[in-house]
Amino acid sequence: MKQYKKDFIHFMIEAGVLVFGDFTTKSGRKTPFFINAGNYKTGEHLSRLGDFYAEAIDENFSDFNILYGPAYKGIPLAVTTTISLNKLKNRNVAFCSNRKEVKDHGDTGILLGSKLKDGDKLLIIEDVTTAGTSIYENMPIIKAQGDVDVLGLIISVDRMEKGLGDRSAFSELKDKFGFKPCSIVTMEEVVQYLHNREIDGQIIIDDKMKSKIDEYYSIYGASK
Repeated sequence: MKQYKKDFIHFMIEAGVLVFGDFTTKSGRKTPFFINAGNYKTGEHLSRLGDFYAEAIDENFSDFNILYGPAYKGIPLAVTTTISLNKLKNRNVAFCSNRKEVKDHGDTGILLGSKLKDGDKLLIIEDVTTAGTSIYENMPIIKAQGDVDVLGLIISVDRMEKGLGDRSAFSELKDKFGFKPCSIVTMEEVVQYLHNREIDGQIIIDDKMKSKIDEYYSIYGASK
């Protein structure tokens, strides 16, 4: 596993974003882990988060000029990651986002940041993807701007679990739109790295927690 992935797992735990216990998701699933991206709250958090996204993007995507963050959570992600790409990788890309309401004065239109035009190559950035709702909402907005090529989607953690069917939202989006979906880490990588590993004097995933996670994925794990 690449070092930046290991560092990102530590970072999520430190920030209180990745936690283990007994939780209930919005869909009613009982889950032994929870990813709360809302706990990225400080300037330091956002700066480091952008750096991790930049590492994953640089490894997986070589040719794009727009980083698109769906409103609202995607806006700070797109901003901090474009800064990190410029700072760490000398890659000067533009950021773009949709507005929830079309602005009819000043800087008018549905988009915030860079405008889209024919020939643009775009990468979408999000925190996590459960059902892919924001992607389905934003693809028509993007395509309405011109002949724009959407190359891929980058998220922080791939939960690797079923959507509405037996496949993950990641796989369904890939089939629907033909772009490449990637994540900084997958839950498989997280579990493999943390199992019986001491972090700041504590075992985060012991054998008992590992059994709970395995049981969860036996029910909700997505088919390939």
